[in-house]
Amino acid sequence: MPTSPADQMAAGPARGLEVSGLVAGYGSTTIVHGMSLTAAPGQVVGVVGPNGAGKSTLLKAVAGAIRATAGTVHLDGQDVTNLRGDRLARLGLGYVPQVKDVFSPLRVQENLEMGGYTLPRKSVPERIEEVFALLPALKPLRHRTAGTLSGGERKMLAIAKALMTKPRILLLDEPTSNLSPDLASAVLTEHVRRLADDGMGIILVEQRVEQGLKVCDWAYVMAAGVKQLSGPAADILASEDIGALFLGQRSAAPGASATNVARRAPGTSVQ
Repeated sequence: MPTSPADQMAAGPARGLEVSGLVAGYGSTTIVHGMSLTAAPGQVVGVVGPNGAGKSTLLKAVAGAIRATAGTVHLDGQDVTNLRGDRLARLGLGYVPQVKDVFSPLRVQENLEMGGYTLPRKSVPERIEEVFALLPALKPLRHRTAGTLSGGERKMLAIAKALMTKPRILLLDEPTSNLSPDLASAVLTEHVRRLADDGMGIILVEQRVEQGLKVCDWAYVMAAGVKQLSGPAADILASEDIGALFLGQRSAAPGASATNVARRAPGTSVQ
């Protein structure tokens, strides 16, 4: 059975990301109500749930794009709650938003240069070549304008731009949005899974639940801004009544739904 991110972090010196009791939203509207999760190096941790569950808002609050009104975010044991995005990037947290993820008027190489804005200037060209080595299909496109790329190429560039700062933890918000099923599968298996296998911790918000969970080690199910359950991704994927959560039929009673799903998938746990 896969080790939970919390257990893996406790077992080794690399602590990863710990989110505890996070509350966030927009103005007077609270979207995320006390969400907690962990992500360890070398694991893909999925966050799935119905539309409006608060998944993207959660990532924005962790990444410093919006303010958390309660709770904490720790990166490698350091409290980084509500730090600016540039400071988080310097500390090893990368973020790829669902939209506005690249600069369309700029060339691919210029996008990567922008992604490396926190690095010492002299090290940027070398880092670009390292990122091209990680994502070799992007290198022939280095002089193309980002706005002319296909959907899959654009998302690859967005991930590459985030990799410029050498993140230890990478937040990915809907990386397969608007992609064909084949391209979506390629992004998840060829990029996301491979980055984790190379030691990076990844939190993946993904609306393509089945495809997303197949590349995840651990998963959290959100509905109505709270965690309904968590457990090994394969167990959650195998659960017969997980669809009820995604249809929103049980979000009003998270304890009941989590219990039912956990009973069908013994490896899952309510944490």
